[in-house]
Amino acid sequence: MIVLSHFKGHPMGGYGGALKQLSIGCASSEGKSYIHSGGYTKDQHIVWDHCAPQDQFLESMADAASSVVKYFNGKIMYINVMKNMSVDCDCCAVAEDPCLKDIGILASLDPIAIDQACIDLVYAAKDDKGQKHFIERIETRHGVHTIEAAAELGFGSRDYELIDITNE
Repeated sequence: MIVLSHFKGHPMGGYGGALKQLSIGCASSEGKSYIHSGGYTKDQHIVWDHCAPQDQFLESMADAASSVVKYFNGKIMYINVMKNMSVDCDCCAVAEDPCLKDIGILASLDPIAIDQACIDLVYAAKDDKGQKHFIERIETRHGVHTIEAAAELGFGSRDYELIDITNE
């Protein structure tokens, strides 16, 4: 499986990258509801009008991502495209215009490492006028918690080595 993600902000998750693609992107309609509700069910039916506390929602995304990674058993790679980055997701009916300069394209065999690297590159974009707005979106939604929860589940690592191949 190849997980191709447009890295950007997100109104609920704070950011969207490989972990969001694995969880929400691979889930059925029922699965999406289950993740957004933090596992809430009523009479064996998923209830869309029950929103989980924020950290519980983020932990549900990490858990769902873990299931997909385990299913593919090492036969999966990740590409995050850091271009046209808005604080909003492509799924928003009316998304804000891109606010960050293009950074590039990252690839990895580890979904946690690639998302962590993208977050770190956003924080390193000090001369970018849109950086503050983008970071505000991540932090107000506690977005990094998805990465923390995924790392605790043990299907990847927050550690990575960034290798620039543009000059080779």
